[in-house]
Amino acid sequence: MKVLYTAEATATGGRNGQVKSDNGVLDLQVRAPKAMGGGSDDYTNPEQLFAGGYAACFDSALNHTIRLEKVNTGETSVTAKVSIGPLEGGAFGLEVELAVNIPDVSIEEARRLTERAHQVCPYSNATRNNIEVRLVTTNN
Repeated sequence: MKVLYTAEATATGGRNGQVKSDNGVLDLQVRAPKAMGGGSDDYTNPEQLFAGGYAACFDSALNHTIRLEKVNTGETSVTAKVSIGPLEGGAFGLEVELAVNIPDVSIEEARRLTERAHQVCPYSNATRNNIEVRLVTTNN
């Protein structure tokens, strides 16, 4: 792979700590959510950060695909739901649902574009065959 860009961030304190990028733009306190024994849901957590990154990356891949194929659509959106839970043997795993909306095209066309973007998106390529990623496509 020819590297185009490398992001760098450092975490200290794990799920109850701090995440900071090398340029200082990202500088957040992270805390475990209430559902995982945390005190509140007033802070971000690793799953939210992953969901935000995946949603933004997938929407970018989707719009790249739409431009390449010269399809006219309305403004697209992608909502990522990242779930965490225990696996056998004491490990933990993730699963993702991507809710993709592509207005102003048929549902068949929206599904085709979603599947194509799923082949292009770097997050999808990184997670493929590692975690379950469900695609839910709408066109409204």
